[in-house]
Amino acid sequence: MTGRPSRSAATPALRALVRAGVDHEVIVFESAASPRSGYGAEAAEVLGLDAAEVFKTLMVQLPDGSLAVAVVPVSGTLDLRAAAAAFGVKKVALADPALAERRTGYVVGGISPLGQKHPAPTVIDASALDLPAIHVSAGQRGLEVRLAPEDLVALTSAVVARITAPHGDPR
Repeated sequence: MTGRPSRSAATPALRALVRAGVDHEVIVFESAASPRSGYGAEAAEVLGLDAAEVFKTLMVQLPDGSLAVAVVPVSGTLDLRAAAAAFGVKKVALADPALAERRTGYVVGGISPLGQKHPAPTVIDASALDLPAIHVSAGQRGLEVRLAPEDLVALTSAVVARITAPHGDPR
C-alpha cells in the first residue's frame, strides 16, 4: 500500500515537504470514499492505522470571512468553540466546500494543511504532539503523508490547542 506517488501526485504539499527537507513517507492507496463516509476514516481503515494517528484538514470560516485551517484526528470531531478560541475569535463555522477548494487549490477529501494556494492561519489539535508521527493528506484523495507532528507545526506556523471533541459530542 505504500509507494511512490505518480508524477501527477507531485502535489504542492509534497513539494513543500521536499523544499523544507522534512523527513516524510508518502503513502498511496486506492480511495473509494465519499464525503458522507469520510475520507480520513477511509485512509485509517485501508492503511490499517489507528484513527487517532490520521488527521483530517478542515477549513473554517472566521467572522471576517477569511478562512483558517483546523487539523484534527479522524477519531474525533472539531470543537468549533475551541477552534474559535484558538484563533482568537468569537466563533468559526465550517467553510463552504467549494470555497475551501478554491482557496486551497485542493479538492475536498484531499485538502492538505501543506502547500495551500492561499496559506491560512492553522491550528493543530494538541493530541498530535502525543504521537511520534501523524498522517495527513498529501493533497490528493488516496495520497497520505506520514511526518513528525512537530514538523507539521513548524511548516504551517500552527498554533497547537485542544480542538477535538470525541465523536458524538455535538460541540
